Amino acid sequence: MSTAVIAPNAVARARQSAPRLRLTTRGRVVLMTLAATPLVIAALMFSLNGGDAAATLESNENAFVYVDVTAGQSLWNIAETHAPGHDPREVVAQLIELNQLPSADVFAGQQLAIPASFSG
Repeated sequence: MSTAVIAPNAVARARQSAPRLRLTTRGRVVLMTLAATPLVIAALMFSLNGGDAAATLESNENAFVYVDVTAGQSLWNIAETHAPGHDPREVVAQLIELNQLPSADVFAGQQLAIPASFSG
């Protein structure tokens, strides 16, 4: 009877060369799907809840007071007249932005919107 002798190094090399985990294409797809699903759900929840806007039946028609500019009047004069308790520089800046004026120059006959909160 003959006995085969296996070298101890051959067994160790066979174990080292064999991969521990073999991932097939299908396995990769399943793994990526499982990893991406929570991210997709979180993105959908964020996009659906991100823009909370409330509609009301209340009208904001009285939110502004409209003023006709007279000859010789400036935004500074209008700011001092209609918002006496506020800093005129800030009021002028808000009037320029609100009325979409290209500069601080106003002309006689021009109509300006002034927030009603200033006239208070």
